[in-house]
Amino acid sequence: MPPAPSISGLDHDRLLEALALAQQSIGLSDPNPRVGCIMGHADGRVLASGYTQQAGGAHAEVAALSEAARGGIDVRGATAWVTLEPCAHHGRTPPCCDALVRAGIARVVIGIRDPFEQVDGRGIERLRAAGIEVSMADETVAQACRELNIGFHTRMERGRPWLRLKIAASLDGRTALPDGTSQWITGDAARADGHAWRRRAGAVLSGIGTVLEDDPRLDVRLVPTVNQPMRVVVDSHLMTPPAARLLAPPGSVLIYAAADEPVRAEALRERGADIVWRPGPHGKVDLASMLADLGQRGVNELHVEAGHKLNASLLREGLVDELLVYLAPTLLGDGREMAALGTLTALAQAPRWTFTDLARVGSDVRLMARPSPDTPADA
Repeated sequence: MPPAPSISGLDHDRLLEALALAQQSIGLSDPNPRVGCIMGHADGRVLASGYTQQAGGAHAEVAALSEAARGGIDVRGATAWVTLEPCAHHGRTPPCCDALVRAGIARVVIGIRDPFEQVDGRGIERLRAAGIEVSMADETVAQACRELNIGFHTRMERGRPWLRLKIAASLDGRTALPDGTSQWITGDAARADGHAWRRRAGAVLSGIGTVLEDDPRLDVRLVPTVNQPMRVVVDSHLMTPPAARLLAPPGSVLIYAAADEPVRAEALRERGADIVWRPGPHGKVDLASMLADLGQRGVNELHVEAGHKLNASLLREGLVDELLVYLAPTLLGDGREMAALGTLTALAQAPRWTFTDLARVGSDVRLMARPSPDTPADA
């Protein structure tokens, strides 16, 4: 594929505007990626814009073309700035490339290539074959486009969701009192912010310990959303009570189990839950296999709100891609830790993390971190 022409300052700005527009697809477009599109001319005129709708609905390019058509606007000869490579295949909707060609678009500036194997460069080739000039974003914008769809890229590249582990703790790293009491360590603003992160996810996961102790709903309530993420429970022996609040609609529930408990399984199925058997070592759920299954189900981002035992299992198996930690300005003393990782015999064994963000959220602090590339292989 020949090198793409360089982009201008206007191209850079329009892509950032399209990226901001794509934010409106959060909680709406899953499992499809969040994409924004702006159409206009080099003199600065904007003709139309759009973002990806619910699965089966219009992609960003078609949404922008529809807006132009409703306004009687001619987009022939215009430029389309789009945050992800236009699709070149028939899925739930026809190829966006064909729609751009038919509309007479003269130039397309793309934020990042689509990693989906049925696209992945084919959209660019198809546009160029139709005589449309194609330019690619610089590395900074491309990285921002990837971050918005980090789960989609992860699912395409690794076959599993991006796993974000959310923890709310005191300054001394306690997530609950010794008896399990944890409501509420952090304040209202942090809890609302946590729900905004839930909204990003295709599924919210917890363990049976949290289900039995807290009876959570695991839904999005504190921020507006169109779609509710799927609720997922790691429950090796199907101990989830049929009256558990997370089984109430709306939204679907998936329970991963390791032991065959037909009576309990039937009771949970009657409440609308799907049961998936993923037995692993020691009578526990095979967590890596579970993630692969969630990837097959189209989950891009997996938001985990679990207890110290499941947190530790996910961390030990190297399945956590990102930590989302809220720290409250309080000290709890004895209590439950963030993750029951056990005792290390040397500091060199400790996994390393890199902080990626620090923000004040109400009276609390939000920390975000990702595994450091220099973490020892045996950590």
